Amino acid sequence: MDYEAEYNNRKRVPEHPAFAQRWAAASAAYRKAAAARAELDLAYGEGERQRYDLFRAGAAGAPLAVYIHGGYWQRGDRKDYSFVAEKLNAAGLDVALPSYTLCPAATVMDIVAEMRRFLAALWARTRTFPVVAGHSAGGHLTAAMVATDWGRVGGVPQDLVRAGVAISGVFDLAPLVPTTINEAVRLDAAAARAASPLLWPPPPRGRALVAAVGGAESAEFLRQSKDIAAAWERAGVTTEYLEVEGANHFSVVDELSRPASALFTALARLARQARGG
Repeated sequence: MDYEAEYNNRKRVPEHPAFAQRWAAASAAYRKAAAARAELDLAYGEGERQRYDLFRAGAAGAPLAVYIHGGYWQRGDRKDYSFVAEKLNAAGLDVALPSYTLCPAATVMDIVAEMRRFLAALWARTRTFPVVAGHSAGGHLTAAMVATDWGRVGGVPQDLVRAGVAISGVFDLAPLVPTTINEAVRLDAAAARAASPLLWPPPPRGRALVAAVGGAESAEFLRQSKDIAAAWERAGVTTEYLEVEGANHFSVVDELSRPASALFTALARLARQARGG
């Protein structure tokens, strides 16, 4: 199999710069529009990129969604994805978006640790159980958070992350080792295995995962989402495989700006369930 062709989404979708430009413009506009009720540039650590933004819906006790950006752990910033919060805020959900240290300055497992630290800081600030969502590398990090043993993390409930929505994630990282993506990520076989949520002990019964992917994505991206949904379902996790017809690796993110979409509906439902239970 040509893993480069399967996993290099920028080559698969040559119009990807147009998505990034549109998202950045919409995000800048929403950051300005929501400034009065947003809490921006909050620290969860001492690192330059260990910061997050919290966009409030306006009502006390609102459900809480987290969105972790993608970029193969080596590019991207939360500020360019603030647009994701707009429709979720309008639906009554608070939304938090973290940044994280990028490869090669950090390893993938360093980033996993940062996201755990972020969620602990978010809990300390909100005392609200979040649903965690993320795209691409953020989808991987979402699964990692659902599979985390939170009993090993100080100051948080043992079931801090009860549900996740992993969008176009990679859950077994071994296929990335021979690709150009790995030039910055710097995985070897052992590191890839250690950073693969699909190969970890599955989450305990009672947790939930939606594994979403664009129908026009590569066969490997479809397989990765199907595999984690099936494996975790066998372990007693509530899972759903959600294939968004016609969407590619980038256009699938736009579903979070469409309140009638299946992806938006699933995220909002899980956020409300996490808040209530």
